Amino acid sequence: MDTPCVYGAGLGLRRELMLPLRAAGSSAIDFFEISPENWIDVGGRSAGELRWFTERFPFVAHGLSLSLGGPAPLDEGFVRRIKAFLDAHRIALYTEHLAYCSDGAHLYDLLPIPFTEEAVHYVAARIRRTQDVLERRIAVENASYYVQAPISEMDELSFLKAVLEEADCDLHLDVNNLYVNGFNHGYDPREFLLGLPGDRIVYLHVAGHDWDGPDLIIDTHGRPVADPVWELLATAYETFGIFPTALERDFNLPALGNLLAKVSRIVGLQRACCSEQPKRAASGGGGL
Repeated sequence: MDTPCVYGAGLGLRRELMLPLRAAGSSAIDFFEISPENWIDVGGRSAGELRWFTERFPFVAHGLSLSLGGPAPLDEGFVRRIKAFLDAHRIALYTEHLAYCSDGAHLYDLLPIPFTEEAVHYVAARIRRTQDVLERRIAVENASYYVQAPISEMDELSFLKAVLEEADCDLHLDVNNLYVNGFNHGYDPREFLLGLPGDRIVYLHVAGHDWDGPDLIIDTHGRPVADPVWELLATAYETFGIFPTALERDFNLPALGNLLAKVSRIVGLQRACCSEQPKRAASGGGGL
């Protein structure tokens, strides 16, 4: 059975959106995104509801707990469960955060990896092994972080590029995380964006954030996308081409019509750039 490629503009699929989406129709959405951890062991009616969507739409799986930078050994049993899930639902692309979230137990947060040469080798080896087990390329996401690891030998951009090169994996670019980190750590997010290896980008996220005082913003996915983040998304398209892009909204969900309008805004930006830049599809299958 063929695995559908992902293209265009998508939406994170939340359980509370399933009935409204089925009732309203979802022709404005090209694909959906889910986190495997929320669905792997689900059965019964909920499993049937998910199957209804995966039989009709392309999907991206965005992981939450693989802990690519964690000190504990890579959980290969969990990776094999992810593979079975991806295969069962014909999901082409799997992405994970360039961060860690466990140390003997799940820490329920995404923590920064030290920007060191040793960490590059360590994380790249874990990514390569993950790709071997999954039998497909993966994309790693630039993660938001609020306190820099105490030992760092390079800046965030250099670290990210080194990991991508040594792991030979793809990049899941989150433009909101880029903006959040730039603001919180005092660098120009547009300059960071322009320094990325565009040939490794396969997928984008756009999301909202919250202000936690005048000097700190938090990546919450619970607010509308800010204008500077939309501008970064447009710059990414203008610079690197049109990539499949998902709107993340995990909390304080507005009415479905509001979300569909934001997905349509992504489509509008893609069309505005389409005459000059190629439109690309993301597929994680094969290539190893």
